[in-house]
Order: sequence, then structure tokens, then C-alpha cells
Amino acid sequence: MAQITIFFTLIIIGYLVGQALEKKHYKSIAEREQALVNLVTTSSKRPVGKMDAIVHCELVRGNVVVSIDYFKRLVAILRNLVGGNVRSYETLIDRGRREAILRLKESCPGAIQIINLRIETSSIYKGEGNQLGSVEVLAYATALYSNEPI
Repeated sequence: MAQITIFFTLIIIGYLVGQALEKKHYKSIAEREQALVNLVTTSSKRPVGKMDAIVHCELVRGNVVVSIDYFKRLVAILRNLVGGNVRSYETLIDRGRREAILRLKESCPGAIQIINLRIETSSIYKGEGNQLGSVEVLAYATALYSNEPI
């Protein structure tokens, strides 16, 4: 009986810690997105709107690897038994995508636009049975400058 109690206690602690860390990360993402909201970013191959003369452009990237906690893995295993959306993984992908785009934007201070944004994802498997361990998200694009970057 004590082992079952310890198991469920650890599961609850893992869930609460995971939720707190995820909430903190989402808050950080929202604050950084707000700071960079004026930097136009598009998947279009051409600049948006009227611009000054472009004097410099460069390839920029941002990437992140987000680990899956045990609670999300447990929920995903249970969801696989009955089918449907695995929401615990959806939040993981969302956080990774948004973080990668933020890192891309932060890598090009002084840019007036970011065009041709592309996003790649990959899974990093771990252990026997190819259990999902982490997710990597890579965002890359072209940063445009109207004057030489610093």
C-alpha cells in the first residue's frame, strides 16, 4: 500500500511541477512576443508593404529542444488506448514552435522584416520502444535590413 501511495504522490508532484513550469514558460513567451510584435514576420517570399531600400539580408534561425515530462507521456499512453487528440503533446509543440520563432527574431536585432519563414520539427526518441523523449523545432527565415546591421 505504501508503494502505491508513493507512486501516486510522485505522479501528483510531477504533474504540479510540470504545470507550474509550463505556465511560467508560456508567460515568458507572451512577454517576449509582445516586445517583438512590431517586427513583421511572414512566410511570404517577398517583403510586405512599402519599405526603404534593402541594403542587407541574411539567413537567421532559432531552434529549441523541449523535453516531454513523464506526466505528459503517461497521459499520451492513456490517450493512445482510446484514440483522439493528444493535447499534452499539442502544448509541447506549441511552446516549441513559439519559442523557436522568438529565438529567430531575437537573433536579428535591427531587422525591419523577416520573410520566408519556415519551421521544421523532429522527434528525438529515447529508450526501448522508441518512446518520444524530446521535440526539436527549427525556425529559419531571411532577415531584411534597411541599413547595415550592428
